[in-house]
Amino acid sequence: MTSFSICSFGCRVNQAEAFRWAESLQARGLRPAGEPGQGDWLIVNTCTLTARADRDAFKLIRRAARENPSARIVITGCLAERAANELAGLPGVWKIVPNAGKEELADGIPAVAAGTAPEPPAQRPRARAFLKVQDGCDRACSFCIIPSVRGRARSLPIGKAAEAVAGFRDRGYHEVVLSGIHLSSYGRDFEPRAGLADLLAALQSAPEGPWLRLSSLDPRMVTDGLFAALASGPRIRPHFHLSLQHGSDAALAAMGRAPEAAANEARLFRLSEAVPDAALGADIMVGFPGETSEDFRRTAAMIERSPLAYVHVFAYSPRPGTPAASRPQVDGSIRKQRAVRLRALSREKNRAFRARFEGRVLDGIAIVPKPGGAAVLTGNAIEVEAAGPPPAKGQAVRVRITAAGAERARGVLLP
Repeated sequence: MTSFSICSFGCRVNQAEAFRWAESLQARGLRPAGEPGQGDWLIVNTCTLTARADRDAFKLIRRAARENPSARIVITGCLAERAANELAGLPGVWKIVPNAGKEELADGIPAVAAGTAPEPPAQRPRARAFLKVQDGCDRACSFCIIPSVRGRARSLPIGKAAEAVAGFRDRGYHEVVLSGIHLSSYGRDFEPRAGLADLLAALQSAPEGPWLRLSSLDPRMVTDGLFAALASGPRIRPHFHLSLQHGSDAALAAMGRAPEAAANEARLFRLSEAVPDAALGADIMVGFPGETSEDFRRTAAMIERSPLAYVHVFAYSPRPGTPAASRPQVDGSIRKQRAVRLRALSREKNRAFRARFEGRVLDGIAIVPKPGGAAVLTGNAIEVEAAGPPPAKGQAVRVRITAAGAERARGVLLP
């Protein structure tokens, strides 16, 4: 057995884990399969944040077993933590790996002996490197099941993170995405305590290194020190995503979060003023138990007047064992209507954000080289269909934005 594929659902942490397995398996002599779900080994990194995430994972596993019956399927992730027995009964499942066993997952797949298989292709798993620097969460939001399946907050030591980033630099990666289940709590489990600002300072202390992009931040923990690090870090990508969740104090309080809607909005404006070209994003939940039409109106109004460039909208999904799951629920059709409204608003905001950069030259990463150009992701998270000589996957490029486009920008690659 010599080939593998990895299907990863959910958050950037899952993506970082999948990235690490792909690098490890290629180093052990296995080669990536041509298509997702194919290959001799299939690793499925699941999510259980929503009921839809559960359904998607079950659907993929059943389809993979049907279309690729000889594959050995390894299932891990948060759904595997919550529903191990149910997943183990699916056809083709070879092994269930709990979250605590993820670090050794790739070691459990037999290496290919030298000389018995072709050399793995010299290709990167992704155009950008992904590094998990934090896992677990000590918060207790009333809607969230993740602390029960990921465990307590814990952080990768600063020295190990710096070593990993230096390794990515030496292998030619131009951007590293730093991920965590609750990234803002990075270092609070250290003795003496440290913080995310300390990590960012250490990673930028070397004279040369890749750009650093952060995954989701908790607005409650964007302290003055962290704000300064985000605003002035020489290699920090101008893209900040905050888990706002809502624009109503009443809804935030019911979620078990600080009722700080106005303070959260002020943090957005402060970031926008300090880093004018930054893409600001947010997670927003609609249809949370008890959400009134006035709560929703406040949230929509906040998004409209804010400097947000986009919104990730989640319709509330009851999760087993969480406090919110036992409360009176908002009607499903209302949840859907509210989600549709905010997603439309997000598209409007994102197009307006892209339009600000028409005629501007931005740096970025070639995510997918194509005949006659490439799909590029700029530092401030603009997706660009760029024309020009195709660059290598993961190459740092400069692109002039020529049009905002309906869904993504268009541009021209520059020498």
